[in-house]
Order: sequence, then structure tokens, then C-alpha cells
Amino acid sequence: MIKPIYKLALSIALSTIALLSFVGSSPIRDIRLRQAYNQSDTLPKPTLPEGANPEDPDWAGIDLAPKAPVQPLEAAEEQKLFLLPPGYKIEPVLTEPAIQQPAAISFDGNGRMYVLELRTYMLTADSKDELQPTSRISRWEDKNNDGVYETGTTFVDSLIFPRFVLPYGKDCILTMESDQDNVFKHTDTNGDGKADKKELFTNKYGRSGNVEHQQAFMYWGMDNWLYSTVNAFRIRETPTGIIREKTGTNRAQWGITHDDAGKLWFQGGASGLPSYFQFPIHYGNFEVPDEFAKGFDIPWGAAVKLADMQGGMDEVRQPDGSLARVTGAAGNDIYRGDRLPATLKGQYFYGEPVARIVRQINPVVNEGLTTLHNVFQDQQSEFLRSTDPLFRPVDMTTAPDGTLYITDMYHGIIQEGQWTQKGTYLRAKIEQYQLDKVVGLGRIWRISYEGKERDKARPNMYAARSAELVKHLDHPNGWWRDAAQQVLVQRKDVAIVPQLTAMALSDKNPLTRTHALWTLEGLGALKTDVVQKTLKDVNPKMRIQGLRTGESLIKAGDKTLEANFINALYDTDTDVQIQAMLTAKFLKLPGFENGMKSAMASNKAAGVKLVGEQILNPPKPRNAGPELTVAQKTQIENGTLIYNELCSQCHGNSGMGTPAGNGRLLAPALAGSAHMQSHPDYAIRVVLHGLEGAIDGKTYAGGLMTSMKEQPDEWIADVLSYIRNGLSNDASLISAEQVAKVRKSTARQQGLYQYAELYKSVPYELMPKEMVATASHTASTRIGGNVSAASAFTYEGWSTGVRQEKDMWYQIEFPTEISIAELHFTASQTIRKGWKRPPGPQTSPAPYIQTYPRVFAIETSSDGKNWQEVIPEIKGVNGENIISLNGSKGKFLKLRLRETVAVDPDEVAWSMRQMKVFALAMP
Repeated sequence: MIKPIYKLALSIALSTIALLSFVGSSPIRDIRLRQAYNQSDTLPKPTLPEGANPEDPDWAGIDLAPKAPVQPLEAAEEQKLFLLPPGYKIEPVLTEPAIQQPAAISFDGNGRMYVLELRTYMLTADSKDELQPTSRISRWEDKNNDGVYETGTTFVDSLIFPRFVLPYGKDCILTMESDQDNVFKHTDTNGDGKADKKELFTNKYGRSGNVEHQQAFMYWGMDNWLYSTVNAFRIRETPTGIIREKTGTNRAQWGITHDDAGKLWFQGGASGLPSYFQFPIHYGNFEVPDEFAKGFDIPWGAAVKLADMQGGMDEVRQPDGSLARVTGAAGNDIYRGDRLPATLKGQYFYGEPVARIVRQINPVVNEGLTTLHNVFQDQQSEFLRSTDPLFRPVDMTTAPDGTLYITDMYHGIIQEGQWTQKGTYLRAKIEQYQLDKVVGLGRIWRISYEGKERDKARPNMYAARSAELVKHLDHPNGWWRDAAQQVLVQRKDVAIVPQLTAMALSDKNPLTRTHALWTLEGLGALKTDVVQKTLKDVNPKMRIQGLRTGESLIKAGDKTLEANFINALYDTDTDVQIQAMLTAKFLKLPGFENGMKSAMASNKAAGVKLVGEQILNPPKPRNAGPELTVAQKTQIENGTLIYNELCSQCHGNSGMGTPAGNGRLLAPALAGSAHMQSHPDYAIRVVLHGLEGAIDGKTYAGGLMTSMKEQPDEWIADVLSYIRNGLSNDASLISAEQVAKVRKSTARQQGLYQYAELYKSVPYELMPKEMVATASHTASTRIGGNVSAASAFTYEGWSTGVRQEKDMWYQIEFPTEISIAELHFTASQTIRKGWKRPPGPQTSPAPYIQTYPRVFAIETSSDGKNWQEVIPEIKGVNGENIISLNGSKGKFLKLRLRETVAVDPDEVAWSMRQMKVFALAMP
């Protein structure tokens, strides 16, 4: 048992980026490894947590005697320590010093391998300098076709802990950095292998906080949408811009893949398990019991002896020192290649880097529901194990050559610095074996099989004619089919539509037909009659694809398919019925509830029952935060109707603007609009008084936005709430009271606004970097030099860490004295102290509690010494807090608690996140 004072740190799961741990004891024979491993001359004695007694039962049996430091091996030596089933072999294709600390790989249409190198990950046990701009994305080629990637360039350099790399056309990738909100497109325009052009791709995509808790793995799904972990939405590029749709919560951290049917599989991190995989995520979340077979959470790694598990001795299998229960996971892949045994096709692989294993999972579908089984559980083994404790498998990838690639960060510490702080069990183990000295290494491995030579055909899709690419949709390796589809969709070559249509309707291979359908959908060339014919196919898998691909036609306004989709609810196949339920619910087809009830009455399959019941009576989402009230839900519903009946004519059904010819739009795009998500006054003033002229230097064919001040306050609040919350935007709802206030304050406005005039008249948001935050108490989750009150401006949040007491304070200093308009923040949440994850397979997260400030005052000051109380008493709320200061002037702003909360201390720490400060516009 671990002492309660640090049980929290040991039980919070590690996470997303899922990086690495340690190494075997063998001489270092390569100078580059000597340079990477700075071995100390003396062996420090590990320190116990403060006050710990080695004789205490909590520490009984823990060996903390000084040990020889763990030493890294050459790749050839590490290779000897892998354990695989008979017939399989593993070999390196790219290693250090060419790459350092690889976390993921991705191939472009020409088979070039992009490597995400997190060069700042855990260089010390305190994660020092983790956010320095020294990480990179490199690109590698096997030009002599010998199976080794010998030629490479630094494609994008000087990155701050990049979150993903997604090839996005010839010589082009998408990526973003940690603690940022924008995804950028990087392009090599001169062919030298280095990106020289950087363009904004989309915004409002990220979050701040611990690097293991941020979004990762942007991924191109078979449905032509882009997905990522963490984010509960998907995006897609269209001729008029990036569109966005909300999805279910994927509860993932480091890894996304898809199967031959196009269903996405998300990989958890902290749980050590796959996260969401039952149904396509865009249909929302469904709670399915018993998704994991008995014993699934037990890993069977090889003996590593170190007992270096974050959870302490509770997580150690004795006497071999291996991991006793999964605690971290990373990278995933549904193997869809053609150069490994056919029994591996459709099997799910992921890494557990704490256990030093790669696991093979067999998904078993029964009555429409999937249960996951560890293929080697009965043998108390795993697909791939290693006795080298530095083996850290963090990504799995079906490669163009038909084999399976493993990304091995080969690193000393796997847990991020939040869980390796002084006084913890893990920190003692790190210091005992000097694991913090093993940095700057990394290998990419290929797994092949005896008698099955890798495919030596070299992809060259960017130079191939479209008609040739269509033939690749019939390739036995799923990577080739995916890549060809993506290149064709980006190319927008409608000349191949007849070829694709014939393939979709008549090819003998269902996989080929599936990709042909989705390529047509991606080109905007899918026709109603093709979907209708597919819905009548004898193969139920094709009927499912007809339903899924046809969704885009109904969303675009084609009502003729609605009857076909309702009829599918009565299909004789269980899986088709379930898909019809999901599609009907997603599209909100007229009368779909009655159709589902009939389906449930006629088919007693567990999956039909579960999906039907949860659609008709949705369970409350886990960790969804404060729910919308009935009034707020009504607001959005009313606003949706208003938008679709009126606003969509100019602004487009999806909010991306209606095309007006010659590349122009009739009106500005509202989806993903920074203006629509800024201070509510901007949107309210536009609707009340109208807007004309250029906006940010861009003109529109419609010319102007007319005034709608004749509409009631509720009408304006409803439609703007929908726009700010339902069109690829993530901003607060607007109340009728806010509209009334702006209506009164702008009563003298004559005529339509000009953009420049309007922009200057509304409150503007101060950027966090412009302010200095301090607090009487700080217990931020950020570590390694990042602990500060400024965490309140991030998603991660700030907390006092202890019970709210009178006169606790939080202060913001501005660069100069300003007129403060509003202060916004969201009540943060924290894990209940003392909670420990129970044994057995788990997908439920830790229990969170809300910790909003109960009663506080607002004070301002010009010098930080003499304070004026401008609002004597405010009662905080659970969720979003919006405080109007009506232009109060000050260089300092302070929130001060007015009372002590005399209840359970765990319940009432003071926390805030996503803080925003708005100032009145300059005169």
C-alpha cells in the first residue's frame, strides 16, 4: 500500500503520449549511445517520500538499495531480447542518431515516412524544458529499396512538443504544437525536403495543460473526416472552408485507427485499454457492459526486474518485477496488410509501454456487440515482449510494404513529470536506476513473417494518373486503398466518377466497393440511385456502407432516401438493423422512434436492444460537465429552426457560407468564426443593427447584413446561441437579458455598422501572455517550472488545492490600467482525494468534483497596494461564471473569498479554468 499523501499521484493514469521507461544491462558499444547516456560516477541513494519509514508496511518489500544504472543497448543488441510467436521476426528500419524520441509515424502517398520526434519529452525527472522549441518532424525514404530508411530531412523544425503529423498531399503535412489552438499546414514548395510555407488550417482545435492530456493523432477516417483524440468533434475541408461536426467523446489519448468497414478505434492512455470502439464515434456514445474479456487488464510482460511502476508495489508482479495490471497504453492499429499471416487481418494491436509489450486483440462480435480478447492470455503471454526495460512501444502502423511497424521511443522515463515528483515511489525507482539519464534515442521496427517477403513495390501516387489510383482501391493491403482514396479525394478529379461508380456497384471485392463508395462521397459525386442499389445488396456489409455513405446526401437535403433508411430498420440482419438505428438517430429521420421500437420488438439481439434503449433514453454522458438546462436546450432548438429557415440562405447549411460564383461567398462563414466566438456584444450588435462593407479586408457578394432589431430579444438570443454553440463553434450561450442590455446601450446607433466601427465598439479579450497572475495558494497540475496561477487561463486549470478559507485571493496584473468589462471563468474539477482505481477492466474515469468559489468579492487597484471593492459579494456557480465589471478601472484585479467553507475539505478547494478578461474598447 502507498501512503495516502501520494496515492493520488500514483493512481492518476499516465496517459496519451504514452512514452517510455528503461533498459537492460549490457555494455554500450557505440559512441552515439555513450553520448546519449550520461552515466554518473556515483550511485545516488534513492530518497523515500518525506516522513516515510522503510520499516513501515507501506514500504515493506521495496528494494531501494543502490543499483547499477540501466544502460541502453545498440539496436542489434536490443533486437536479441524481443520475444515473438514462432515464425515472426523483427528488424530495425530507422534508429538513432538519425531520429530521437519518436512518438508516431505516418506514410504519405509516395510511401515516405514522417516521424514525430518529441525531443523534449522527459529529459529529466522534473520534465525540465519540456516546452522548449526543439522537437521536429522528419521525413525518411528507402531509396535503394533495401528495407532501411536511409535518406531523410528535417521537414519541420523547432516545434514545441507537436501533437501529431498527418500527411496531407504531396510534400505537405498538418500538425500543431502543445498549448496551442491552431492546426497549421506545412508545405515544401521547392522540393528540398523541408517545409517552407506555413498556412493556418483550422483554429479552436487545441487545449492547454499537461502534455499527456492534450489532443493528439489527427487521423483521416475512411469517411473523409479528420478526427483526433480528446476532441469531441470532427473536421473536414470543403471548397468553402473547414467544417466541423460534434461527435461523441472518444476518451482517447494516444492513438486512432480504423478497420475495413471504416469504423474508428480509439486508444486510451491512462486506462491501459482501448477506449471507444463499439460504434462509429459520430453517432455519439453508447455504454456497453463487459466490453473486455475476463483478465483483459492483466499484462504478461517479460521479467524486467526493475519494479518501476507508477502505482507502486500494488502494480508489481513478483518476483520478476513486471507490471501486474495495465496502467498505460499507446498507439494502435487494426492490421490490414497482406504480408503477415492472414489470421492477423482485422486484429487490433496496441502498445503498453509500462509493461514493455505489444498486445494482439481479437475482437469478437456477438449479437451486434464487440468484446475484446487478448489472443495470448491463456498462454500468459503477449504478441511481442522484451526483456530490455527500455523498450517503449508507442505506435503501431500497417506499412506500405504490408508488414507491421512498431515505433519504439527507447527511453528511460515513461510517465510525465506530474507523476515522477520528489517523494513518490516512482521517483525513487528512477533515481535508483538512473533512468533519467537515458534520453535522445529511438527505433522504428518492422515485424515480418518467415516465407512472406515484404512488398517491394514503391508507391508513387502523387505522380500517378487518377485512373491508375482507382485500381489501387482493389489492393490487398488496406494502406494502399486508404492512400489512393485520400489522394483521389484531394485531387477532385470528377473524370473518374464513371469508373468509380461501376466499381462501387459491380466489383466482386466488398472492400473495393466500400472504398469506391467513399471516394465518390469525398468527391461529392455519390448519387442517390447508387446508394439505393447498395441498400438492396445481398451482402449485409454493403448495405451498412450504403446507409453510412448515404448520410451525406440526406444531410445535403435529399429527402428521397429517407424512406429507404427507415425500411432498413426492418432488415433481417442484426448489424444492418443497428446501423439503421444509428443513422436514423443521427439524421433525426421523421418517425424513426416508432421504427426503432418495431425493430426492438422483432429482434431480441443484445445489440439491437442496447442501441435502441439508449437512443430512446440516452444515459447521461460521463464527465460531461454541467448539463444544459431545459431552457437552454429549448434555446438551441429554437435557434436551429431560425437559422435553417432564414440564415442558412446566405451563410450556408453548415455555416460555411453560400457560394456565389468566382470563388466568392454570398455572406461570411459563421462556422469556426473568431468573431462569432468573441465577446457576445459583437454578434448581438450585428443582428440588431446590421453590418456592411469589407470584413477583415474581404468583401461578399451579398453586400450587407440587414438589421433585425424588430425581432424580440428571445429570438436574437436563440439564433445566436445556436450559432455560437452549434456551428463548429465553442462559445457561451446568449440570454435575452444580454440582448436587451445591448439593445438599450446601442439605441442611438444610426444605420448599419461598418466593420471597423463595430470592432472598436465591443469589449476585446486580453491575451494571457499580456497578464501576470498570482494567488495566495496554488496547486496547479502543471509541473516542471509550469506551476503558477496562470494555469487558470488554460483548460488544465488552477486550484488552491485546499479548502476555501476567508481572504484567499487570486490576482491579475495588466500591462497598463484598463477599463475592465467582464471576467469569465469556468468552475474547474479535480479528482477526489484518496481515490484509487479499483481492480479489474476499467473504462470509467476517476471521480471528479466541482470546486467553484462559493462567495467572493471583486477588488481593483491602480498600484497593487490600495484596493477598492467594486463588487462586494458574488456567489459562484458550477459551470460558467460571467461577471460584469461595467468598465471598472484598474491595473490590478483581485478575487477575494468572503467566507470559509466549513465542510469536507476535499469538496471545496477553489478552482478555475478557461479564464478570460475582457476590456472596454479603446476610445
